[in-house]
Amino acid sequence: MPDEVDAYLATLDGPARTAFERVRDTALTAVPAAEQGKSYGMAALTFRGKPLLAFRAAKQHLSVFPFSGEIVEAVRGRLDGFDCSKGTIRFTAGEPLPDDVVADIVRLRVAEITASLTA
Repeated sequence: MPDEVDAYLATLDGPARTAFERVRDTALTAVPAAEQGKSYGMAALTFRGKPLLAFRAAKQHLSVFPFSGEIVEAVRGRLDGFDCSKGTIRFTAGEPLPDDVVADIVRLRVAEITASLTA
């Protein structure tokens, strides 16, 4: 039985699926302990039971949600040409997120989650 992320990706067209698979694979390489699941109704990666990064496709763009406005702000300067809001980074299949930024997003989020669990 496929997990929530695989099931969601299977519903997308080829370019969107490929773009999200790249984000997912980059995130899992950076944080091997992450698990695929669901959070806030979206396909997501989790870490220690907390949301790490969610995926959502819209008609005109793809979005990732790092569940932290601070993390979006931390990487915003490296995302010229991408649309960022408080908790969302939007991109397209034709202009995917840079792998190094995705890796940093999930590493920063792991640090937040770890700090919240030890506080």
